[in-house]
Amino acid sequence: MSAEIKETEPLFSPKNRKLLSIPLNRDNPITMQVLGVCSALAVTAKLEPSVVMALSVVFVLGVGNVVISLLRKTIPPRIRIIVQLTVIATLVILVDQFLLAFAYDVSRQLSVFVGLIITNCIIMGRFEAFGMANKPWPSFLDGIGNALGYGWILIAVGFFRELLGSGTLWGYPVLEKIGLYSTGYENNGMMILPPMALIVVGIIIWVQRSRERDLIEEN
Repeated sequence: MSAEIKETEPLFSPKNRKLLSIPLNRDNPITMQVLGVCSALAVTAKLEPSVVMALSVVFVLGVGNVVISLLRKTIPPRIRIIVQLTVIATLVILVDQFLLAFAYDVSRQLSVFVGLIITNCIIMGRFEAFGMANKPWPSFLDGIGNALGYGWILIAVGFFRELLGSGTLWGYPVLEKIGLYSTGYENNGMMILPPMALIVVGIIIWVQRSRERDLIEEN
């Protein structure tokens, strides 16, 4: 969607609503475009860091897309990538400092992976494909939509890995409280190993693409 969206268009017109909804399903950055998979493997052993990473990307991509849109007519083409990286790095530093100040334990769990948001290809892709070509409001919606599409995959993977691998959710002993252990069930330690993140993501991709087979055939 490279054409400018008219200023007279309602804030939540059908076209603008699609900017939020399509990345959640039919054009999901992870399941359909296979972007940003690395962080899905790195931070999803527990639900809490998965949610925090998802929210961090929502902030960086939503705000960053608006900044790039506001600057799009003043950025020389030769240095646009440098400017985009500068915007991302600034927002990521803000996120990192916020986590250090208010969620230190989560910040330690995420470790270097917060900084690696700078290299997230979803963010750079949306800056280049949308923010550089559209006005701030649709750019904001596009950023939030793609970040939420990315985020719900992380949260889903973190949910199943922590529940089946540790028997907890957000640290709360769910399986113990419902008495599942008394039936002989044991935590699946493999679920908290990195390869299982890839398998869970692969299953989600398979389910998603099976539902959207008509879209795949069209492409």
